[in-house]
Amino acid sequence: MKCENLMKQGQSIKHSLHKQDDIMKNKYRIRLNASIDASRFLLRQGLPFRGHEEKEETGNNGNFVELLKYTVEQNEDELIKSIIGEIDHDVFGLLVDESADVSYKEQMAVVFWYVEKSRIVKERFISLTHVSDTSSSSLKSAIDSLFSKYGLSITKVIGQGYDDASNMKGEFNGLRSLISKESTSTYYVHCFVLQLQLVVVAVAKKHFVVGGFFDMISLLLNVVGTSCKRKDALRESHKEMTEKEVNDGEHKTGKGLNQDVSVQRPGMTRWGSHYRTLLRVVECFSYIVQVLECVQKDGADDSKRRQTYGLLSYVDNFDFVFYLQVVVHFLGVTNILSLALENKDQDILNAMSIVASTKRQLQKFRDDGWNSLMLKVSSFSKKHSIEELDMKEDFLDTRRRRKKTGVINEHHYKVKCLYAILDLQLQEFYDRFNEVNIELLICAASLSPIDSFSQFDHSKLMRLSTFYPSDFSQGECMSQYRHRMFSL
Repeated sequence: MKCENLMKQGQSIKHSLHKQDDIMKNKYRIRLNASIDASRFLLRQGLPFRGHEEKEETGNNGNFVELLKYTVEQNEDELIKSIIGEIDHDVFGLLVDESADVSYKEQMAVVFWYVEKSRIVKERFISLTHVSDTSSSSLKSAIDSLFSKYGLSITKVIGQGYDDASNMKGEFNGLRSLISKESTSTYYVHCFVLQLQLVVVAVAKKHFVVGGFFDMISLLLNVVGTSCKRKDALRESHKEMTEKEVNDGEHKTGKGLNQDVSVQRPGMTRWGSHYRTLLRVVECFSYIVQVLECVQKDGADDSKRRQTYGLLSYVDNFDFVFYLQVVVHFLGVTNILSLALENKDQDILNAMSIVASTKRQLQKFRDDGWNSLMLKVSSFSKKHSIEELDMKEDFLDTRRRRKKTGVINEHHYKVKCLYAILDLQLQEFYDRFNEVNIELLICAASLSPIDSFSQFDHSKLMRLSTFYPSDFSQGECMSQYRHRMFSL
């Protein structure tokens, strides 16, 4: 298929290169010229291009590869100097990450983010530096050495972007705080998409029962989805049930409806996939139970049958239904925000608006979402013949059956479960999407050139100036304020 695509005019190298901008074309040209120069040198000298070994662990990957590496090393300083020349003593953002290489040596990657003279936003890799360890002090020392080497000042850094590790973003002792002490206007803004993922992760980790729920879902998918035979059984059960419901008039037919089903394992770093997986569990619950019952009856060994018995006992329970509906709801609310943040065309103001809207929806669900939640729980329980609990009866803790809890079911599930989960999530939201960062981004959005600067707002620019007191004196701000008031 790839060979056929290459034969098409729209897929040719010439056509693909034509679609690139001038910056990308120049990069391709530099790489191509380096390869041609290396080839010419080897041909003139009558040297072989390849070596006997070209493995990752070998110290010599052949003349051609080693000559290219040497060329890169000789031009590294010149390349960095040209990048610094584009910054031209102006402000820039600092992106840092740390990781170990294949030999387990700790390394620090440094990237600059800046606007060059022609008003093009650029993100350029600067250095991959070996560090003795990944403590915040070691990383800061390595950055100081790099800045000193190229005559840069930490006071020109106005933005920081790191991962969520404590040595990076720690408010008191992290790299973020060490740099902020030298430049108070160096604001730390973490990737909002990843922040949202971490909100959900934090809830799963901090709430014991929710964490256990995700563990059991993972085990359930392992049992149902790892065997081709079980996948076929799931599809066959779905097909038979769908045909029956269509004949009974319970299901509509049409294009795109009643398609083949499968329950995919979610990706650990993409919690939006957990939402899709749980929706499929809700949809296919009857078929999943049938497959589990078959495995319990005809399992290959006793351990598999015992495991399946435990799963059947877990899903045939009010607690499972309750937490399934709660988790599906809050993942559904956050999924809307996740999709919006992943949209490359999303503007800052709209993204911040959706963040605020998500917080309001979660708070509203906490305040008056109990009745609607219990209707969903009751509907699901009746459909699948799962015993419901009387919310006015005393709550029985199955771990301590002899000890009275002193609370009714409604208080336990409403206060200790639903409120506890939502309070954790709301707290994580306010911690990770803090008001300073949001206000900073909203003010900066007033400088957007989209639609002929339609978002321009003088008051927001005045507010933005207060974030950078070293760049805008109080006298300048007051002068602009009086000018604005006079023009009004």
